[in-house]
Amino acid sequence: MNSIHDLSRAKKRAIFLAVDSILVPLALYCAFAFRYGTGTPWMPISDSWVLFPVISMWGVGIIWALRLHRIKLNAFDTHSMSNIGVASLLIAFSAVMLSYWLKLSAPRSVPLLLGLFFCIFAVAARVVGLNLLRWLSERGGNRKPVAIYGAGAAGIQLAAALRQASEARPVFFIDDNPNLHGLMVAGLPVHDPAKLGKLIKARNIEQILLAVPSMAKKRRDELISKLGVYEVEVQVLPSYVDLMSGKGLADSLRTVAPDQLLGRDKVDLDTPEIAKTYAGRVVMVTGAGGSIGSELCRQLLNCNPARIVLFEQGEFQLYSIDQELQLEAKATGIPIVSRLGSVTNKARVAGVIAEEGVEIVLHAAAYKHVPLVEENELEGARNNVLGTQVVAEAAAEAKLERFILVSTDKAVRPTNIMGATKRMAELVVQDVQTRNAATKFAMVRFGNVLGSSGSVLPLFQKQIARGGPVTVTHKDVTRFFMTIPEAARLVLLAGAYAKGRDVFVLDMGEPQKIIDIAHRMITLSGRKVKDPKTGIGDIEVKVTGLRPGEKLYEELLIDDDSLLPTPHAKILRAQECMLSQIEVASMLRELQGSILDADKVRLRRLIAARVEGYHVQDVDSRVS
Repeated sequence: MNSIHDLSRAKKRAIFLAVDSILVPLALYCAFAFRYGTGTPWMPISDSWVLFPVISMWGVGIIWALRLHRIKLNAFDTHSMSNIGVASLLIAFSAVMLSYWLKLSAPRSVPLLLGLFFCIFAVAARVVGLNLLRWLSERGGNRKPVAIYGAGAAGIQLAAALRQASEARPVFFIDDNPNLHGLMVAGLPVHDPAKLGKLIKARNIEQILLAVPSMAKKRRDELISKLGVYEVEVQVLPSYVDLMSGKGLADSLRTVAPDQLLGRDKVDLDTPEIAKTYAGRVVMVTGAGGSIGSELCRQLLNCNPARIVLFEQGEFQLYSIDQELQLEAKATGIPIVSRLGSVTNKARVAGVIAEEGVEIVLHAAAYKHVPLVEENELEGARNNVLGTQVVAEAAAEAKLERFILVSTDKAVRPTNIMGATKRMAELVVQDVQTRNAATKFAMVRFGNVLGSSGSVLPLFQKQIARGGPVTVTHKDVTRFFMTIPEAARLVLLAGAYAKGRDVFVLDMGEPQKIIDIAHRMITLSGRKVKDPKTGIGDIEVKVTGLRPGEKLYEELLIDDDSLLPTPHAKILRAQECMLSQIEVASMLRELQGSILDADKVRLRRLIAARVEGYHVQDVDSRVS
């Protein structure tokens, strides 16, 4: 099939000219056979044999003059047929004139039959050739089978264009108009949308093209959402206005929503306990400019707190979330207070808590990117461990109502410094609780938060937008996933359920393979994963090897037997082992000494001694 398409235009024209030239004497023979009612009209032909060479040569001239050999099979239309009709008449007229001039004995009906047969043969040859090419394209090649939604003018034009393309093959139309169901339009059957699921499986459809450019945007979005349940690509033909303004199909591709990648249903975390816990309270969110911190602030606006205090060390991040929240805050009458500062600055943290009359602290400030913290372990430990100590002790000294630490599943038997420092932060919070009963301290462990900064969602989206490759560190690496709203809601619920020393986790179902997430994102973005063997597809998925400190899989609990129920079926509470006050005090002194002396080896030795389950990832497993 490819060899036919790869022929030069000159060679294709030569083939068409040769076929048409052969049809002229063939038509003349059929004219004699039909006129005399026999398949062997040799006697009458012998009396008029001169017609064959002369008309054959003259016919080639007429075919050349009328450019019949330049008619493209894919563009064979009524205009092309009219040209063949004119050529047939000229050939017939030439045969009549030649017969009179040479006074041949052939009946005058033979030239008329000659023209009729040539016309029939020329049209039939092109129809057969066109159908043969279509059959070959369906039998072989790499053209993906597609369905076109909309059998109107745009859909018909799209089908005609796709028939000439080498990338896709239109198989059928889908249309909402019941009057079209069961009909053939532009050579394709039109089906009811209710049958789409069965048709996709039966015809191996890989892509649905929405060809209704006049459809209202709201209706189009609803339709795209409905089509999204099928595991096929969905692309939208731009409206005529978009085409005129220079927009194309790429602008119409759907953005992948985080919840489409979860591999499970979203967890409903809307409970009355949240509103009761935060209503009328002054709530401070540390790390308010981060992915989780900013979402916490957004959701707190719906809890009717007395005031929200945004605490953040990044000026631009604080400015961004403050600008976003102020408009809605004015509408609800909830004051928003923005305070610059580092969680490692004890005086600043205590000062803000006292000045603003803070009652609840949601501690989301942390360095969380594994490779960066692995290379900057001293600063990671300073911010994540000592920063947590500062905020927790300030909350205890002010006798706040609640303190919630945002932790991570990487804190469980960690293989990296980030996870180890978060586990140390948990130990610090547990220790502070033992000496301060007035404040309820709790911790929340997340899986990977889809859509947060540094997560796979924005990374993969950028890589897909660039045309790939999408990089995965290991083909077997798995993670628990949750959305940003789920993560923030879990923190708020943990605050509501906290009794002291609690570790809260969300039942996130089975862990998902990162490589499966990559494949799903590519498909949902309207592209196709490139097959490494055949090279067929759009986006390559490349395995790069585990990074330093990265685990193949994550866990949420150190001790699964410590699980206790909460009022919410999907939220679990664990009371895990802790260090004694003396052990925590010794750990913090050693940690401070390591940071003051800038001693990385001493810090890693401390982590190995104090963090249960800490181990360095085996190099062999990182590269396998």
